[in-house]
Amino acid sequence: MILRLAFGSLVARALTVGMTILAIALSVALFLGVEKVRTGAKASFADTISGTDLIVGARSGSVQLLLYSVFRIGNATNNMTWESYQDIADRREVDWIVPISLGDSHRQFRVMGTTTEFFERYKYRSGRSLELKKGEFMDDLFDTVIGADVAETLGYEIGDPIIVAHGLASFTEHEDQPFRVSGVLEKTGTPVDRTVVVSLRAIEAIHVDWRSGSKIPGQSTPADRIRQMDLEPQAITAALVGVKGRLQVFGLQRSINEYPQEPLLAILPGVALQELWQIVGIAETALIGVSAMVIITALIGMMATIFSSLNERRREMAIFRAMGARPRVILGLLVLEAALMAAIGAIIGLGLLYLGLLVGQPLIDSAFGLWLPIDPPTTREILVLLGVVAAGAIVSMVPAFRAYRMSLADGMMVRI
Repeated sequence: MILRLAFGSLVARALTVGMTILAIALSVALFLGVEKVRTGAKASFADTISGTDLIVGARSGSVQLLLYSVFRIGNATNNMTWESYQDIADRREVDWIVPISLGDSHRQFRVMGTTTEFFERYKYRSGRSLELKKGEFMDDLFDTVIGADVAETLGYEIGDPIIVAHGLASFTEHEDQPFRVSGVLEKTGTPVDRTVVVSLRAIEAIHVDWRSGSKIPGQSTPADRIRQMDLEPQAITAALVGVKGRLQVFGLQRSINEYPQEPLLAILPGVALQELWQIVGIAETALIGVSAMVIITALIGMMATIFSSLNERRREMAIFRAMGARPRVILGLLVLEAALMAAIGAIIGLGLLYLGLLVGQPLIDSAFGLWLPIDPPTTREILVLLGVVAAGAIVSMVPAFRAYRMSLADGMMVRI
C-alpha cells in the first residue's frame, strides 16, 4: 500500500522528481566513470611493461631506474659497461636480454638505441606486443621507428628525414648522419609512443666523430665508411631481462645486485611500478573526493526538493492523518519516496556509464592508449550504488521528520 502511494506521489510530481533523478543519475555516472578511469589508469600504469622479469642498470634507486629506462624521465647516474651486459647475457638463468641506450633526443622526444629484438620482447597491457601502423622495422643502419605521438605531433611520414640532437636540451645536432623514418608504431598508451627508436649500432655511428661529449672539429666520417666499422658499444644505459624460470628471478637479481665488477642494480618492474604509483597515487584520491562531492551535492539537492514540496503537500499529509495514517507512516512515505528516487537515479546512472563505455572505449583507447574494460559491476561499484540509495533515505529523514511533526490542524488550515 505505502509503496503504491509512493509511486503515485512521484508520478504526480513527474517534472520535479525527474530532474532530481537526472541529477542523481549524472552524479552516479560521473562517480562510477571516474572509478573506471582510475582502475583503468592504474591497470594501464601497471601494464606499462609486462613480460620483463628484471630491469638492470647502474646502481641508483629502483624508481629512478624505472623512470629513465621505461618512462624516459630523467637520466641515469651512470652507464653499465658492455662487458657486464654480455656477462649477464651469458648466464644460464637468462632467457633473453635487450639493451637500451639513452641520452640523445629529437625535438624534445627521447631517442632510444636498442636492437630489433626490443619490438618482440617489449610487452604491455598484459602481454600485447608492439605493432607497426605503417612501414617496417629498422633495416638500414640509419633507419628509425617512431612512436605514435612522435608521428602525430611532428607530422612525420615514412621516408621523412630525422636529425638527432646530442643530449636532451642541446642545440648541437648530428646533421651529418640523418635518419630516415622506416616505420610508425601503433598507439600503445606507453612511453614508447613518445620515443624515437634507432639501432644500438646507430647510436655508436652518430658519435664516431665525437669525443667526451663534443664533436671533433673538422672531422666528418662518410656514412658508407661508418657502415663498415665495428660499432659495438662500450656502454649502455640499461637492459631488459627475461628469465627462463620464475624461481630463478630472485637469485639472478641478488647476483646482479652483488656484481663485483661494477655497481649494478636489478629491479622487478612490477614492484617498482607499485612504488611509483604510491608516489603519484594522491591524485586518484583527490579525483575520488571530487566525484563523491558531486553525489553529495545531488543528494542535498534532493533533500532541498523534498523540503520545498512540503508546503505544497501539507494538506495531502493532513488528509492521510485524518484517514487514520500514523505519523510514522508519513515519515516512512517520504523516506521511501527518496529511496526510490535515489535507486532509480543510481540504476539510470549505471546505464549511462555502460552506454558511455560502449561509445567511448575505442575512442579513448586510440587517443590515449587507456583501455577501459566493459565488465559487470564490481562489488565496490554495487556497494557505491547501495550507498547512494541508503544516503538518499538518510538525507530525506530531515524533511520527513518535519512532516512527521506537522499537526493535523496546521495541515487542514486554509490560509487567506
